[in-house]
Amino acid sequence: MIQIIRAKEQLQSFVGRLRQRATGADPDVVTSVNQIIKNVRERGDAALLEYSHQFDGLNLESTDLRVSNDKLLQLAASVDRAVLDVLREAIGNVRSFHERQKERSWTFQYGEGSQLGQRITPLDSAGVYVPGGTAAYPSSVIMNIVPAQVAGVPRIVIATPPQTLSTNPAVAATILELKVDEVYAVGGAQAIAALAYGTQTIKSVDKITGPGNKYVATAKKLVFGDVGIDSIAGPSEVLIIADDSAPADFVAADMLAQAEHGEDASAVLLTADPAFASRVAQELESQLVSLPRRAIAQMSLKNFGAIVIVEDHNKAAEIANEIAPEHLELMTRGNEEIGAQVRHAGAIFFGPYAPEAVGDYFAGPNHVLPTGATARFGSPLGVYDFVKRTSIIKYSSTDMFSAAEKIALFAEAEGLSGHARSVLIRKS
Repeated sequence: MIQIIRAKEQLQSFVGRLRQRATGADPDVVTSVNQIIKNVRERGDAALLEYSHQFDGLNLESTDLRVSNDKLLQLAASVDRAVLDVLREAIGNVRSFHERQKERSWTFQYGEGSQLGQRITPLDSAGVYVPGGTAAYPSSVIMNIVPAQVAGVPRIVIATPPQTLSTNPAVAATILELKVDEVYAVGGAQAIAALAYGTQTIKSVDKITGPGNKYVATAKKLVFGDVGIDSIAGPSEVLIIADDSAPADFVAADMLAQAEHGEDASAVLLTADPAFASRVAQELESQLVSLPRRAIAQMSLKNFGAIVIVEDHNKAAEIANEIAPEHLELMTRGNEEIGAQVRHAGAIFFGPYAPEAVGDYFAGPNHVLPTGATARFGSPLGVYDFVKRTSIIKYSSTDMFSAAEKIALFAEAEGLSGHARSVLIRKS
């Protein structure tokens, strides 16, 4: 059911297939999304209503686009009290973690009376896309909204397909707990277009975050530059490095937790112990039988799952850096040593009692992580994604006169005489 890789060539082929999951955009999808964006930009609400009819089977009016607070309260009323308590505690944990990410403006004195520095200011507005269907996760709402709030963004907007809130009332409850009061029942690429360019009902935002299907992801790519975006999320993945000190059933359970995300999700184990690898493979077979999302997990493990037999922990860390996984779990006798060697991972989970799920829901660090090897240059979503940095330059006449000839020389070397003149004129 899951392949066991021993040969270097097999591993290279497998890593290549993992990379291909996130390569490029489907040309047909790009064409379709371009048309949707064009239509929304030109026709605003009318286009949104047409797409609601076409894609959601609903006949809405412009007044139905914004979800009222009363509607949220009505839907959230069905959520179990125990679930609400957990949501509140999770929000508190996430907020506590992200408070520590806040940056401060700073300045320092330079030369004779000059001052240099950096000013940190929040974005004026942010739009969060909340997908519908089986991917309507309250945890994703928390992870996108809280850092924006901690950053101080004054206007936060949510867009979600029309049936999301009734299908999953916990999403409505989460929105209420986070006190977001601008929510629109709009989904798909048309929601991204509306957030980017505005309509008669929806005012545009400065940055768009949140996951979505290939149409949403493509729309985010196409509007980037007119607005900011967080990242383009690819298929999810976990890489586990473990030895026989780890319970095999823990490892298998964590692999299945990842595999149930989707048929293109990836769960990989690296171990130097062939006997342990066999036990984990048996556990996977055993646990899969009772998993409600068995068919999805089974296909994920077949296509993008693997147990890789490595020489030692050093080789495992080397492979981890090559794969640059979204989630990396360490369950060995030398977790700290291995962790110190890993440079590329979205999040690292240390020990048998730190499964990926604790990060997904409760611990506090953001679960919006770089996928598809983008951990080589990307970082988790955070407060820093919802602020801007402005350079501050205050130059005294003394320092200007002192530097003028040097600046002019530099400008002339670049063939920009006007730049040189703008400096030298201040000495005349």
